[in-house]
Amino acid sequence: MFGLADGVWLARLPAVKEHLGLSDARLGVALLAAPAGLVVVAAFADRLIDRFGSARPTAAGAVAISLLPIGLGLANSMAALMAVLLVYGMAGGMTDVAINAQAVRVERGYRRPIINSFHACFSFGGLLGALLGGLFAWAGIGAAPTFAAAGVPMAVVAVLARRRLLHGSEAGDPAVRPAMDGDLAAQGTAGQEAAGQGAAGRRYAVALRIAALGLLALCSLLGEGAAGSWSAVYLRDNLGTSAAFAALGYAAFSVTMAAGRLTGDRLAARFGPGRLVTGCGVVAGIGLAGALIGNSPALGLVGFALFGAGLSSTFPQLLSTAGNIRTSRSGTGIARVAGAGYLGLLIGPVLIGSFAGLVGLRLALGIPVILMGFMAVGGWLVVGPRRASGG
Repeated sequence: MFGLADGVWLARLPAVKEHLGLSDARLGVALLAAPAGLVVVAAFADRLIDRFGSARPTAAGAVAISLLPIGLGLANSMAALMAVLLVYGMAGGMTDVAINAQAVRVERGYRRPIINSFHACFSFGGLLGALLGGLFAWAGIGAAPTFAAAGVPMAVVAVLARRRLLHGSEAGDPAVRPAMDGDLAAQGTAGQEAAGQGAAGRRYAVALRIAALGLLALCSLLGEGAAGSWSAVYLRDNLGTSAAFAALGYAAFSVTMAAGRLTGDRLAARFGPGRLVTGCGVVAGIGLAGALIGNSPALGLVGFALFGAGLSSTFPQLLSTAGNIRTSRSGTGIARVAGAGYLGLLIGPVLIGSFAGLVGLRLALGIPVILMGFMAVGGWLVVGPRRASGG
C-alpha cells in the first residue's frame, strides 16, 4: 500500500509541478520536505511503538499515507506543498518503522527469512502505482481526483486489515525482551555490581552495533537515492542517449531491485544475512563502476540494473538484524537504522549534485561505488553469519 501510494504520487508529480508553476530547482527544494519528515519521525518512532505496539501506528500510518496525497493535489503554493510533503514524509516514516517491526515479528514466528518478500511488495506496489497514475494522466484526470480515487479505497483496506496485524506489546516477545534489573534482586551486592557492569558493557556493545548497522543503511539508501535522481541524467548527458533511453536507467534499477527482493529470502536462508549483504555490496559496486567506466549506453543500462540487484536485499536485511537486537525500548533498533537510511536518502542526491558541480557527474557517482565497498566489508562484520537476538 505504501509503495502504491508513492508510485501514484510520483507519476502525477509533473501535473503538480505544472499546476504550481514550479521550476526544476524550486521543485527539487520542495521535494526535500518528504525525506526530512522521514528523518524527523525516526527520532521518536520507537517511543510510540514501545507504548502502543506496532499494529496501531501501522494502521494509522497506512490511512494517512493513503489520504495525504489528496492534499498534495490541492496545494496552491510551494509552501503548502512542502507542508503536506513534510507530514506525508512523517507519516511514511512512522508507517515504515512500524511495518518493519511487524515484519520482524512475523519473520521470527516463521523461523526463516521472509522480510525481503515484504519489501518486494513495496517495489511492485510502486510500479503498479506508477502505471495507475499514468493511466489517470492519460485520461486527462487532475492530480487531486487521481489521489482521491486511489487513496480512499486504500484507506478502507488499511482499516479492514488492522484486525489481521499482530497486536500487543513488542516487548512481550522473548527475542526482544531486555534483561531487567529486578532479575538481580536475589543476587548479592557483589553479584549485582558485576551484573551491572556487564549490563553497561552490553548496552554499549548494542549501541555500537546499531550505529554500525545505521551507517550501512545510510550507504544503502544513499546509493538508492543517487540512482533515482541521477541515473537518467548520467545516461542522457554523459553517454549522450535520448531522453526515452535515459528513463530506462531507473526503470532497469527498479525492476532488478524488485526481482532481487523476491529471491533475497532464499539467499539469506542459504548463505546467511551477513554473506548476503556482503555479496550485494560487491554486486552493486561492480555494477555501478561498470556503468561509469564504460562509454556504452547499453553497458550503462546493465550497470544500473546490477546496481539495483545488489542494493535489493541490503536495507531489508539490516532492518531485520536491527529488529532482533535486544534493547530497553522495543523498536529502537529498527527506528535508529531506518532513520540513518532516511538521512542517506535525504543527503544523497544533494551530495552527488554538489560534487558533480566540482568534478563532473561521472566522478561524483563514484561516491556510491566507494560506499558499496564499505557495505561489502561491513556486511559480514556487522550483520554476522545468522540473525542473533542478543545483539
